[in-house]
Amino acid sequence: MKPCIFCEIVAQQAPASIVYEDDLCLALMDIFPLRPAHVLVINKRHAQYVHELSEQERNHLFMVGNKISLAVRQSRLQPLAVHFNINDGKAAHQTVPHVHLHILPRYKHDSLAFVGSLLAKPLLMLKGGASRELLNEQAADIKRCL
Repeated sequence: MKPCIFCEIVAQQAPASIVYEDDLCLALMDIFPLRPAHVLVINKRHAQYVHELSEQERNHLFMVGNKISLAVRQSRLQPLAVHFNINDGKAAHQTVPHVHLHILPRYKHDSLAFVGSLLAKPLLMLKGGASRELLNEQAADIKRCL
């Protein structure tokens, strides 16, 4: 079985720009962001599908996601809305087989930019992702608002 990047991040064996951490969840900046301040909330225990989480883990994941979304809204980027998204399985475009909730900030009239970021994601992946400096800066801004 291939190593899970999210499990490596939880074990502190891979770098990440951490926004929040508790006993069950970790929130981090997406290294391949679709929008500025794109945050992922992951369950610390490895599970590929939402139905594999316990009721407590599912509830906690969404509670943390809500907490993070409120902080993102209060951050300097001040989005007008957020998408909450979970891709639950390969056919749903889950690229990392570990449950993760996307917190995607949205802005007025940003649909074209959003579609553009979806199309540009493969290039960003080839490049290695967003700069760690930018991600750390956004993480610090969101943390400040928690």
